Amino acid sequence: MKEVIGDIERWRAEGLEVATARVVGVEGSGPRDPGATMAVNERGEVAGSVSGGCVEGAVVTEALDAIAHGGARRRTYGYSDDEAFAVGLTCGGTVHVLVDPGLPSVYDALRDALRADVPVALATIVGIEEGVADVALGASMLVRESGASTGTLGNRGLDEVVRRDAAGALASGLSSTRHYGSCGEARQQDVSVFVEVFAPPPRMVIFGAVDFTAALAKVAKVLGYRVDVCDARPVFATRARFPMADEVVADRPERYLAAIGAELGPRDAICVLTHDPKFDVPAIISALQTKIGYLGAMGSRRTHADRVARLHEAGLGDDELARVMAPIGLDIGARTPEETAVAICAEIIACRTGKDAPSLRDRTGPIHVPASPPAVHTAAHADR
Repeated sequence: MKEVIGDIERWRAEGLEVATARVVGVEGSGPRDPGATMAVNERGEVAGSVSGGCVEGAVVTEALDAIAHGGARRRTYGYSDDEAFAVGLTCGGTVHVLVDPGLPSVYDALRDALRADVPVALATIVGIEEGVADVALGASMLVRESGASTGTLGNRGLDEVVRRDAAGALASGLSSTRHYGSCGEARQQDVSVFVEVFAPPPRMVIFGAVDFTAALAKVAKVLGYRVDVCDARPVFATRARFPMADEVVADRPERYLAAIGAELGPRDAICVLTHDPKFDVPAIISALQTKIGYLGAMGSRRTHADRVARLHEAGLGDDELARVMAPIGLDIGARTPEETAVAICAEIIACRTGKDAPSLRDRTGPIHVPASPPAVHTAAHADR
């Protein structure tokens, strides 16, 4: 939508009616991702694209018909469909396009948010099962990070559930289509809602090119993070070792954070996995100068006690150090790099959502406790 706002505003200033067409689903190899938008005015002038040229002509025709006769409609174009083949979609995939005879009801609020670079999620009804009343195709609601919203999808129950899910989508940075009952009931398919996120993905910066880093980068990518790996040792900080990372940097942590720290905010995380004082102390000092929402540091309790002493010597106070989650991760008995990665990401989620979950930082004793054998429940045990 952002790419066509300038044209839309120009056409509105001229008093022209404007229809929009948005990709709301892709199956297989689609030419454009969900969210790709085309705007068409009543003169047939076009801005944006939904398919890079494959089905544009057919979508323009639908948009002009929608302007003339009203009514939002969902159209599907796939290689196996006669109509789709005729208009040239030969990539082998299927695209679902929502054609609206006008602009979304929350367009003005969306336009203002996008121009101000304010993260928002646009929730739009893109599918309704036969017989469902009180909701309409194309109804939309705009949700902000705070959970505040503009617009309605048709009823209070649906609005409340979608508002919650849209706020979660904003936190992850991932757009998706979700399904509900007509009043927001879970595990039903009556209403399909496309939640489009307008926000950069959250960023995770991992310091230390170690085995745990590779596992953490993989899990973070699944959760929608942009992942940067930084290590001062060029022999370890290589793309070959961390192909899943978006960026691999060979630099000292304080220099790297001096370059990117101003870009980091409450949705972002820094994980210090070096557990080497010559790297993790300057990394933590620099990280505490940013506005990140999560800062964790790996190491044993003895390592962290030594680290705290060094940080105190560097002039940091207890209030500042209270931001550091160390030892890093939730207390779930994780031992392997992969399990530890899950524990770290779970702690990040708990910190972001404010849930009371057991962090390793908040208990005493050994980090790694031998697992107890599972209890065996038998009839003989029950009789004793």
